[in-house]
Amino acid sequence: MQTIEELLEANNIRVTAMRLLIYKFLAQKKVAVTLSDIENAFEKADRTTLYRTIKTFEEKAIVHQIDDGTGITKYALCEKGCNCEIETDLHLHFHCNNCNETICLTDHKIPQIKVPNGFISENVNLVVKGICDKCSGE
Repeated sequence: MQTIEELLEANNIRVTAMRLLIYKFLAQKKVAVTLSDIENAFEKADRTTLYRTIKTFEEKAIVHQIDDGTGITKYALCEKGCNCEIETDLHLHFHCNNCNETICLTDHKIPQIKVPNGFISENVNLVVKGICDKCSGE
């Protein structure tokens, strides 16, 4: 099993205490988090450092960005082997209208979508909205 340090180094990310803490924070979450969630968890940390860390993680496919339609960008760790490529790594997201949590459903892959000639896909985002299993009691 690869350590966090090894994962960061393998992605040419310099290992720092803050990067390790943010990675561990994201790993503990079962739901996608906002930048505000991260800021609240690390109140004493510089906001710019937190933002740059998330952006670095996103550029290196450590996290992916989720637009769940709420107008607030959320982030979640990519699963092992993910390169955030449209052809192979897209999965479903579920946004609960009750608790407002957004969950990656990585076992539910989005089928490859062919666009007409001349069109270039840059991003695909599929969010199902409804009531999550915690809120529905099931």
